[in-house]
Amino acid sequence: MSDFLTYPDVNFAYASSPPMVTAAFKRELSDFKVTEILGFEPTGDGEHIFIRLEKTGLNTAYIAEQLASFVQLPLRNVTYAGRKDKFSQSTQWFGIHSPGKKTFNWDDFQLEGVQIIEITRHDKKLRTGVLKHNHFAITLRAVSDMDELLARIHRIEQCGVPNYYGQQRFGEVRFLDEQGQQQTKVGGNLLLAEQLFTGGKIKNRNKRSVAISALRSWIFNVAVAQRVSSGSDKSIESGDAVMLSGTNSFFVAQEADLPDLQRRFVERDLDLTAPLWGAGKLVTQGEQGAHEQHIAQRYPDICAALVDLGLKQERRAMHLYPQELTTQVLDSDTLLLQFALPVGCFATSILRECCVTHQQDFQA
Repeated sequence: MSDFLTYPDVNFAYASSPPMVTAAFKRELSDFKVTEILGFEPTGDGEHIFIRLEKTGLNTAYIAEQLASFVQLPLRNVTYAGRKDKFSQSTQWFGIHSPGKKTFNWDDFQLEGVQIIEITRHDKKLRTGVLKHNHFAITLRAVSDMDELLARIHRIEQCGVPNYYGQQRFGEVRFLDEQGQQQTKVGGNLLLAEQLFTGGKIKNRNKRSVAISALRSWIFNVAVAQRVSSGSDKSIESGDAVMLSGTNSFFVAQEADLPDLQRRFVERDLDLTAPLWGAGKLVTQGEQGAHEQHIAQRYPDICAALVDLGLKQERRAMHLYPQELTTQVLDSDTLLLQFALPVGCFATSILRECCVTHQQDFQA
């Protein structure tokens, strides 16, 4: 088995000290609620059917397959703005390209765990990442130390967390064993990725996409953890690739500009970035470029596989700051935590900094 399949999640460095607070998470699927905020109004007309639905205990790709089967169109005609955790209660949008504006009787679409909320039309395809943001409502139960949990949440609101890809991307479940030690159960996505890593093929388009994303996301997390563990994620250095907040636009920091760049970094106008691996030259320079190149030298086969799979070098922000964060103590050991995150960011990356979770290991 490859090295990347045996890593413990706990080895990814924390923004501060590892949490000592424990809490139960996902005792019920409704303890993890996610709502997509589209950010624009569909036109109400066009060849693209937009469906807003609530799903419980189902993954996004499976629902896309069922929608394609119902309308008897190729799976490529069904799109979504983002994947949502299977073990959650999620409200999300799906798009169906129906050439000729063909209509369907949606009363006949019956799928356990799915409730259609709204159906409309739009003149453009629903594409990945078009959301304004995702809103999360997380219920934590059996909290061991409420005051400490609230203090950690306050620090997160002020300082943010590493922008790791969450365990859902890798098909992981984190839990406490009988001795109270945190363990990581590696799930199917990284195992699926190993097929590509070793030259295998995956015919299902959605599964192949999941496998590639898991592999690339793991390398990103390694790069971020390296900076966080050294403490060098707290300041911009010459040669860093710096991203304008809320965009995918980045530039390389120069020595003469560092005082102004650091000010903007503190004000959250800029952020450091880490590589999303693929073909092309690393944009970072000097010592920062050498650090990232070391990752490629440490995992040459994985990086080469990502290049062979047709991916291009991209960048992703290194830090994550929750917006609209609120807390509500429901009783002495139960907390409702709510916040919004940009598209592609993971609530579990916020949660891992708050507490060690003992979560229900739901069966598929």
